[in-house]
Amino acid sequence: MAEKLMTKGQWYLLYVSSGREERAERNLQQRIKYLDVGDTIFEVVIPKTKEIEIRSGKRRTVDKKAFPGYIMVRMNLDEHSWDVVRNTPGVAGFVSTGIKPVPLGEEEANAILQRMEETPSEVKLTFRRGDNVRVTNGPFVDFIGKVDEVNSAKGRATVMLSLFGRETSVDLDFLGVEKI
Repeated sequence: MAEKLMTKGQWYLLYVSSGREERAERNLQQRIKYLDVGDTIFEVVIPKTKEIEIRSGKRRTVDKKAFPGYIMVRMNLDEHSWDVVRNTPGVAGFVSTGIKPVPLGEEEANAILQRMEETPSEVKLTFRRGDNVRVTNGPFVDFIGKVDEVNSAKGRATVMLSLFGRETSVDLDFLGVEKI
């Protein structure tokens, strides 16, 4: 049993430059390949979550970094593998409490990986109260108004439109408005 755990490695968290996670991941993958350390460094992951975003009246799923400035690596830690990882361009170092890197707890690592697989349940809004929006469908198409209230649980927004010279609140679906 103990030998089985040793072969699969443990997850470690690495500091990288925020916004350059992909570059650090690519550099580390290349070093693993060229230095032939695939037997001790198994996997490199940028922790991401899926979100539903509404832009231009279209609903789409996008990947967002769960922890900007960090990547995860699954490896068996020894002097050589430690040296390969920490000397990779773009990697600032291991997250640790002391000098020697501390692995993530198995439950913690699994929770992060599980979150990456989950389908998004909530909508990431591209507008908020006070934003000017245009109605894209329905009887008020092409009307321009101001967002008064956002109800993300129902996927709806209350928009103040000028109808017959008066400000009138209209309840609209997120897909029926776009930010201008």
